[in-house]
Amino acid sequence: MIHNRKCFIFSLIIFLFVGISQPIFAHNNSGKAKTQKGEASWYGSRYHGRKTSSGERYNKNDMTAAHKTLPFGTKVKVTNLDNNESVIVRINDRGPFVGDRIIDVSEAAARKLEFHAQGVGNVRIEVLNPGAELASAAGFSFDVASFSDFALASGETPDLASRN
Repeated sequence: MIHNRKCFIFSLIIFLFVGISQPIFAHNNSGKAKTQKGEASWYGSRYHGRKTSSGERYNKNDMTAAHKTLPFGTKVKVTNLDNNESVIVRINDRGPFVGDRIIDVSEAAARKLEFHAQGVGNVRIEVLNPGAELASAAGFSFDVASFSDFALASGETPDLASRN
């Protein structure tokens, strides 16, 4: 009886820990555009070619970014609030882990947003496709075939000799 109680309490603690640790920003299902405002930074040459948290290699010339909670593959519009410049980046890494920054963008994105020289910028981020490409980010892929002939799509094998 005591063993069952310990098991139950342990399971409850694990369940609560997992539930609390889930990213709230990424799971807002209100139907509204999900936005955040805050400070952005960028990372470049020092990390160029290294693996990101998603497993792909970082390329400072790609339009990518790091976010603490958004799923890998999510596309985000980043707007520099000081000059209204904006870019669309794809989340492929985790971070930033400095201060209260909300996103780390690639060097190319920082140049287009025109805060490369300053190192940080005041931005708004807007999630464009929440949860996109979750399966591919997790290592899964889907093959979808399209057919112009229903017989081929339904698995019926046409008699090729009769087509001559």
